[in-house]
Amino acid sequence: MRYNNIFLIILIIQIGCFNKESEKDLLNKVNPIGYYGNRISEGIIYDVDELLSSADNKLGTNLLLTGIITEVCPMRGCWLQVKDDNSNSSIRIKVTDGEIVFPLSAKGKNIIAKGMFTKLELSEKQAKNWKHHLALEKGIELDTSKIVLSKSDFYEYRLNSNSAKIF
Repeated sequence: MRYNNIFLIILIIQIGCFNKESEKDLLNKVNPIGYYGNRISEGIIYDVDELLSSADNKLGTNLLLTGIITEVCPMRGCWLQVKDDNSNSSIRIKVTDGEIVFPLSAKGKNIIAKGMFTKLELSEKQAKNWKHHLALEKGIELDTSKIVLSKSDFYEYRLNSNSAKIF
């Protein structure tokens, strides 16, 4: 009986020490300012327009990107849409689901992110499914057979990131 009580006390203490914020808590964090993932290293920081104007030359490289956050993944905080300060050019910053959770409150804030610059190329079916998925994240149901695609729907430039600073 005494060992059961000791075990119970140890178990309660351990559970109390695991006060890790849930993904939902992180997604709904009020103040988004700070670092996410690994610390950002020094280097040339590209704005969105500058990066997209020389996209083919930068594909497959690790780089730093800055911009203004216009959208946050509403389901898991696993991506951000970032636009250039001086234009409407934008790019998606994607992180591994659950490893980094960007809060919804980050919208409108500035960001510097580091990662691998890639181009995601999509078939017609993939492009329609991607549009459907993005709509579902916003609570909108689309019929994929009625989605009309434009040339730009067949690819997406992304920064696959593991470190960011929101300010």
